[in-house]
Amino acid sequence: MSTFSTRRDFLRHVGASAAVLPFVGNLPSLAAAGPVRRKKRLVVMFSPNGVVPKTFWPDEAGELTKFKASLEPLEPFRDRTLTLHGVCDKIRGDGDSHMRGIGCLLTGIELFPGNIQGGSHTPAGWSTGHSVDQEIKRHLQSNPETATRFGSLEFGVVVPDRADTWTRMVYAGPNQPIAPIDDPYQMFAKLYGDRRNRAVVGSVLDDLREDLQRVRNAVAKEDRDLLEQHESFVRDMERELAASESAGLDHPVPELEQGVKEQNDNIPKISSMQIELMVAAFQADFTRIATIQYTNSVGGARMRWLGVDDSHHSLSHEPDSNEEAQEKLTKINRWYCEQLAHLAKRLDETPEPGGEGSMLDNTQIVWTNELGKGNSHTLNDIPFVLVGGGCDFKTGRAMKLPNVPHNRLLLSLAHGMGHEGLEQFGNPAFCKDGPLTGLS
Repeated sequence: MSTFSTRRDFLRHVGASAAVLPFVGNLPSLAAAGPVRRKKRLVVMFSPNGVVPKTFWPDEAGELTKFKASLEPLEPFRDRTLTLHGVCDKIRGDGDSHMRGIGCLLTGIELFPGNIQGGSHTPAGWSTGHSVDQEIKRHLQSNPETATRFGSLEFGVVVPDRADTWTRMVYAGPNQPIAPIDDPYQMFAKLYGDRRNRAVVGSVLDDLREDLQRVRNAVAKEDRDLLEQHESFVRDMERELAASESAGLDHPVPELEQGVKEQNDNIPKISSMQIELMVAAFQADFTRIATIQYTNSVGGARMRWLGVDDSHHSLSHEPDSNEEAQEKLTKINRWYCEQLAHLAKRLDETPEPGGEGSMLDNTQIVWTNELGKGNSHTLNDIPFVLVGGGCDFKTGRAMKLPNVPHNRLLLSLAHGMGHEGLEQFGNPAFCKDGPLTGLS
């Protein structure tokens, strides 16, 4: 692209409209002149209600030789997985453990006083600070070489239709929660354009056929191959969305408990769609920061597709002596781990556009939770399972840490994503020792 200062200049040159930009944003031969800069990406995946420690954590620190039941789906990625036991949410103040668990998870700072009452604790409001994903977003967006179209994308899977502290983990700033988009159709419209009001779902590609052909005629074969892959994804996703809508994706179901939307039984389908949209957004370089939030803190999904009719949250309150509940909770966390493994697989089988290796080699996935254990509501030993190579941490191992504040891990993620000038994050009292040592 040495003769064009921007991709818009290129499109004007070939006579194509700016509507084609989503399809040419990551074509290697249209990159600015100079060495190719590695694209690092971060994904934070959230699932609620703690874990069953005996079926989740490796027994000993050191090389990961095998996984327990909850983490077995990660077996194909064992050498690219890092488990962190002993990372604790030290943030106290207003709010119950579920509220502080999700509201302070990525912000590392206290909640405002408020009028949302939770459990037997004091009521609380939104976070008093911004989340680390948004901090990294700001850093990347401040540099033209790393800035992307969206900066960050917030995906959801059946998040309740209400706004309160239990339903938000991403914050643009104090009192500024960002709602995840849990409707794949809405996310598709954000990425490619809204077709929802048509009687039959029309195609983005039909509208752009001539412009896309002009681009194909003017770029190298490598770019044509990437362009065709992206077009195929968009076409397939349009068909998927049309089929889902005709099948009644939003069909009502009777008398679900508060917080479980009518899409409860479609959680697996929605999860798959959202993961495909996320991978495509990364491949097109729409963003390098994404979060995916499954339900919400105190999430009460009923995972009937696993043979579990009970509310997830209700099960998480059962004592350890209830072996049946422990088995069901392990099934639930294993299913969430399957979603993590599926995301890792999709990234691993997708070559890095214009770079080396796979997209997983350059993406750091962080799977986490608002609680360490559901029935005790502890904020100690918060689950953090890291997969991928985006932050260049040493993987294939389990770490046992001495009750360290999770602020230090948030700082480590920022440094791993290239924001090394950041000296503290969240409550500074929990960053005195800097980022976690021993990760690399």
